[in-house]
Amino acid sequence: METVMRIGELGAAAGVDIETIRYYEKAGLLPDPARSANGYRAYGPAHLERLAFIRHCRALDIPLADVKRLLEFVACPDADCGDIDRLIDAQLARVRARLKSMQALERQLDSLRGRCGVAHVAGDCGILHELVAAARGEACACHIEGSSGSKKVEASTRSPARRRST
Repeated sequence: METVMRIGELGAAAGVDIETIRYYEKAGLLPDPARSANGYRAYGPAHLERLAFIRHCRALDIPLADVKRLLEFVACPDADCGDIDRLIDAQLARVRARLKSMQALERQLDSLRGRCGVAHVAGDCGILHELVAAARGEACACHIEGSSGSKKVEASTRSPARRRST
């Protein structure tokens, strides 16, 4: 006899929110469950396995449209897997682009953090001065990357009062 679960039990077993399960059903990622006599959804082991598959794909940050496509391949095991390879290649490209962006963000934050090395009052904080300058449309130390190294050093060694006066 097949184990039957209600939506809350399925969610707990898969570690997925009930609203997420309902969303996946509406999006066509999960098949509609049978309904018991009282109208409750009745999920089985196949739903749990499919939900675990979706969750794993999402943990890999695979977009839902691609998850749906992968599920189509699961349903058609004799299909050529070239599209699966291309789908994962595209995901790798997205991840690599995000990594590059995150590394640039790290450099910007490092540069900004370098503006304030000792404890003092907020009015003398180089980080705040840079953020306020950027809000005013002025050059900010964390966005000088295109400048030469000497300009970066010069900008980072100027005092907050001197930066304001120039």
